Amino acid sequence: MKTVERMLWKLAIIQFIFLFIAQLVVSHSSIAPYIVKVIHYEGIMKNSATKTIETFDQR
Repeated sequence: MKTVERMLWKLAIIQFIFLFIAQLVVSHSSIAPYIVKVIHYEGIMKNSATKTIETFDQR
């Protein structure tokens, strides 16, 4: 049982290290736009203007 616990602790530490490295890479401002796909999904990288539609009845 001790060997299993030792392996789980090692895996948890390795997981934390990789999480920390990934957060550093994503938070780096010059690399983030190429890695984070949320920017592309939200349309921030587009240069085109979209048409707006008014939904309220103006009286």
